[in-house]
Amino acid sequence: MSQLVFDEQAAAKIEAIYQIGDAVRRRRIVRAALAAAPGERILDVGCGPGFYCAELLDEVGPSGAVVGLDGSAAMLALAARRCEGHDNVELREADATGLPVEDASFDRAISVQVQEYVRDIGAGVAEMHRALRPGGRLLVFDIDWATLSINADDEELTGRVLRAWDEHLAHRSLPRTLSARLRAAGFEDVRMEAHPFATAELDPDTYGAALIPFIAAFVAGRQGLSEEDAQRWADEQRALGERGEFFFSITQYCFTARKPA
Repeated sequence: MSQLVFDEQAAAKIEAIYQIGDAVRRRRIVRAALAAAPGERILDVGCGPGFYCAELLDEVGPSGAVVGLDGSAAMLALAARRCEGHDNVELREADATGLPVEDASFDRAISVQVQEYVRDIGAGVAEMHRALRPGGRLLVFDIDWATLSINADDEELTGRVLRAWDEHLAHRSLPRTLSARLRAAGFEDVRMEAHPFATAELDPDTYGAALIPFIAAFVAGRQGLSEEDAQRWADEQRALGERGEFFFSITQYCFTARKPA
């Protein structure tokens, strides 16, 4: 399998990344755009380690509810610990193209950096449309990985590394077609906002710094890259940081849409 496998080790790394400053900033963007209200039922498709579930519980209050779905048992275990003590949250193992929920049973749904891993986007979007009540709101947040820009001494090696990294997902540039896909599924009032995440420092609170070891671990053995090649690339990035020459930039996209009333 080429894509990432979210086992216990990968889940722990993802959980750590979700705690950096850039990830906290992204959650603020998502929550502001979703604008959940007390008493609402929220569906989180691809809930991962449960950060959104836990924070949305505070927004919907005791009269609301959150259902988190994920295909990884390891992720769901982390989410269960994060949401412990709340009786208005459910966590279920599920595939994004077959949601185990009733039709028209949610006021809002989110799917943050998940759909880019779903091979059948049409089915994934259709399932979220089915789950929402008439007038319900959807938020999908994904990355166009073609916007990734990173400084390098060895441009050839970095090019190979980034091509190998592209194997970690199903859709390298999903945001380019997502508006059309949402409208085709029956959504209206489709809107998009772009959010750059960029740094000129190897700051551990940024996605740039946090992704370097994650990328290096994934690409070893792909595109003809050895473990030594991957380590050499990561070492180069750290050296750039020490010299004040590190640069990382990527654009992430927040889509919102409404199911017709």
